[in-house]
Amino acid sequence: MNILVTAGNTQTPVDRVRCITNIFSGKTGAQIATTAFDRGNSVTLLTSHPAILTAIPAARERTAPNWRVRAYRTFDDLESLMAAEITGGGYDLIIHAAAVSDYHVAGVFTYQGGQFADAIAGKVKGSHPELWLKLTPAPKLVDKVRAEWRFAGKLVKFKLEVGVSEAELEDIAERSRLHSHADLMCANTLEGMHEWALIGAGASGYRHVARAELAAHLLASAGA
Repeated sequence: MNILVTAGNTQTPVDRVRCITNIFSGKTGAQIATTAFDRGNSVTLLTSHPAILTAIPAARERTAPNWRVRAYRTFDDLESLMAAEITGGGYDLIIHAAAVSDYHVAGVFTYQGGQFADAIAGKVKGSHPELWLKLTPAPKLVDKVRAEWRFAGKLVKFKLEVGVSEAELEDIAERSRLHSHADLMCANTLEGMHEWALIGAGASGYRHVARAELAAHLLASAGA
């Protein structure tokens, strides 16, 4: 099976030296990618943290053409890579585990004398008494997989929530899966992400899986 895995996190630039990002390192996606490769699949991994692979043992030598790693940094980087790979890569399965920015920075402003003034620069000065960021919603890359990039294979989506019960998480996950036309969902909470996840879809329901078994169970459920 030919598999594309996205992992890591995107950076949202504020200026040329500062960005907004999130806490995720891409370890889960990297573990899924390496497990898939060790099971005999061809794998392409898009990750913001390729160095994390050095800490994951290899059951077989990770070499091209059946093992490929492509690095990204920003939302735009990942979007471009996904568009190119999905439309031209001949993939059977896409596992979208990357933690993608929900917002773009649309402006940086100061507020003085009752008025906003543009403060955007190559490096925003650190002398402003306060700064205001204007954030606008970013498109959901997982929703482009079917609608824009016309992928017809199997799609696995990831979902993270904070402060919800397991029952609430399952309901949120299933609605999110249907919205993106994904075949399989992997969902967890920030509080429990190091211990467990829910994996499943539709009438078959969701299974509570220990974190250590996540990669193997997800791949088996996806037929890989």
